[in-house]
Amino acid sequence: MADGLRRALPPVSRAGRRGRPTLEQVAARAGVGRGTVSRVINGSQQVSAEAKAAVERAIAELGYVPNRTARALAAGSTDAVALVIPEPETRLFSEPYFSDMIHGISAAILDADKQLLLTLSRTSKERARLAGYLSGNRVDGVLLISVHQDDKLPDLLAEQGIPAVVSGRRSQDERLPFVDTDNVGGGRAAVEHLIARGRREIAVISGRPDVFGAQCRIEGYRQALKAAGLPDDPRLVVHGDFTEESGRQAMRELLARRPSLDAVFAGSDLMAAGALQVLRGSGRRVPEDVALVGFDDSPVARHTDPPLTSVRQPTEAMGREMVRVLLAEIAREAGAGEPVPHALLPTELVVRASA
Repeated sequence: MADGLRRALPPVSRAGRRGRPTLEQVAARAGVGRGTVSRVINGSQQVSAEAKAAVERAIAELGYVPNRTARALAAGSTDAVALVIPEPETRLFSEPYFSDMIHGISAAILDADKQLLLTLSRTSKERARLAGYLSGNRVDGVLLISVHQDDKLPDLLAEQGIPAVVSGRRSQDERLPFVDTDNVGGGRAAVEHLIARGRREIAVISGRPDVFGAQCRIEGYRQALKAAGLPDDPRLVVHGDFTEESGRQAMRELLARRPSLDAVFAGSDLMAAGALQVLRGSGRRVPEDVALVGFDDSPVARHTDPPLTSVRQPTEAMGREMVRVLLAEIAREAGAGEPVPHALLPTELVVRASA
């Protein structure tokens, strides 16, 4: 009985007991050498039309699937890109900015036939461990989102020669390739809109002071005030951290400092939503008493009451652009391409009922 069962079973291939077809089996079926099969799989032109047809027929008949990892390693590539976000899970899953960025990145990575590795690095210890991991040639390149000024990970990657692209510069002198939006222009457009509506005591709820994009939005705010001849009053500037709760806290502080303020520019839609709650709770009507503008034009802006006027930044397009710049940087490192200029994408003011 046992002998009969053994004779009925197909032979076990070297790929394992699941019977997965091997390169050698494809070669035997096609009547060619193993090297010829490998050249066909890798798209080499140094194969005759007859041999190529025989190999392709054998692959179809056997259901052979090339080992992608082995092919990538043979080509000196891992076929993978790391996406690093130095933020806690609460921000990653609650803020539309991150989901839109990831959507754009994942779509572009899929188009490039690469694999994406998502990593959260929240502490300096985690970032040091991550730098060690990435230095082991485990990825072809790294995408970094929401990098703060004191974050050393980008510099560690540069020192190790790992291609990397950051979303948003750490400073005006960012030395890594980056993709950013025109934060200065966006902040300026928001405040110019408020000034054009007759507002004169315009407060700003900025993001974290160690985020260069937040600094740029304040710079745009100040440029608009100066052009209109309005004073730059430090009592009208409060910092949040881009979250809804920080918007609430900042709005309470602003009302305590300057109860006569008549407009607020918030550095994110979530902070604007928090500010809106406090304004309504204090009896201020929006926009009649206090006009309000956010930043991002996320779904939050469309679902507040009243809907938020907001500065739209093309977040999903930024994700796609990051992948494009990184792939060009990887090619440049391999000696097969030219450097890609840093990408600065435009913003657009979307006017709704809050201003």
